[in-house]
Formats: sequence, structure tokens, C-alpha cells
Amino acid sequence: MKFGVIIFPGSNCDRDCFRVIKDVIGADVSFIWHKDRDIKGFDCIVLPGGFSYGDYLRTGSIARFSPVMEEVEKFASAGGYLIGICNGFQILLEAGLLPGAMIRNRSLKFICKHINVKVENNATPFTKKYKSGEVLSIPIAHSDGNYFADSETIARIEDNGQVVFRYSTSGGVVNDEGNPNGSINNIAGIVSANKRVLGMMPHPERCSEELLGGIDGRGIFESITEHLK
Repeated sequence: MKFGVIIFPGSNCDRDCFRVIKDVIGADVSFIWHKDRDIKGFDCIVLPGGFSYGDYLRTGSIARFSPVMEEVEKFASAGGYLIGICNGFQILLEAGLLPGAMIRNRSLKFICKHINVKVENNATPFTKKYKSGEVLSIPIAHSDGNYFADSETIARIEDNGQVVFRYSTSGGVVNDEGNPNGSINNIAGIVSANKRVLGMMPHPERCSEELLGGIDGRGIFESITEHLK
């Protein structure tokens, strides 16, 4: 299988994702420039974190119109696998590839720290290496990570098992204390209805090696790699 990591102007986690996939997971991976229109040959495409187009107008709203996104949308429609991390998640929301939107953190401040994330659904291509209910320690770094959707959308994704990660306490209790940004229902990550598109605000690439102080994020990349073998 082969991964592709998209580079948007302002991406700053592209090389982190590339390194984890290539050197930690041992999978084939190439960069994809945001103006590229040929993404044939990839099995899973990663939209990394960063500040695409300087986060002007609204996070992800300009990147959503990058030339490569037309191909990404076709890729998703054809059943391709996508991972959007932080800004990549915001781009997927802006493109309509995942439901909902991101608004400012309730503190109105940029938050950069390790938080706890509870695995709600381990029956997806991206989470099968985890146990249901497992609590992970993964860093976040964002200003606009407050997940929002109307009540009908929230009910639908909850009923469909599309919520895969929730912010929690270290003991796995999902409450306001464990919610760093005010997200509805403590939502930290969701998948599409067909479970082939993952969006998450925490950064798994920043905790996939012991060198970085933890490996709780590695399971994301290991899961999809195993799934596509």
C-alpha cells in the first residue's frame, strides 16, 4: 500500500506524518503538492496539520479550494481512505467530506498540550489496533478545535457510530473537565458514514515514537496499514 501526504501552503506537520509513515510504520509514502492533479496510485491520503493559507478567512476554507482537493473529493467518492489531522480535519469539514464545522475554542485561546482521548469506536479501519474504551494521551495544538454541528447531525453521527474519539479525563470519564475546547459531546474525532474518512483534532504523528515521549498515536497509522494489506 502507499500513503500520500498533501502539502498545502502553511502545512507544518507534513514531514512529521511522512517520517512516522516511512520510518516508524515502514510503509511507502510520497508527498503530494497542493497544485497536483494526479493522485493515482495512493491507497490512503493524509491531510496534515498546520496553518494552510495562514488560516485566513476561516481555518481550512481556502485550502478547500486547492486544485488537489478536486482530486481528493473524487478519491473519497471512489472509496479511497483519508486521514485529516487538525488543520487537515478542518479542511475535510470545509470540503463537506465530513459533517459539521469547527469554531473557536471556548477559551478563545490557542491550546497546545497533551490531552486524554477515549476510543469510542474501534471497529473502523483507523482504530482497530486500539481497545474500545482505551484512553490515549495525544497532544493538541489549535485555536479552532471546538467541534460543532446541528442537533440532527449530532444525533445521526452518534447513532451511526461515527464518533471515534472523545476528550475525557485520564480515567476515561467523558465530562466537561476532560473537554479542552468545548466540543459538543466532547467529540475529538469522527469518521464518514462509510468509515473511510477520518478527521481528528489531536496529533497522532506527534506521539508515535518513544523518542517523542509516547506511542499512543501510532495505532492510527498501524491500523490503516494493516487494514489495507
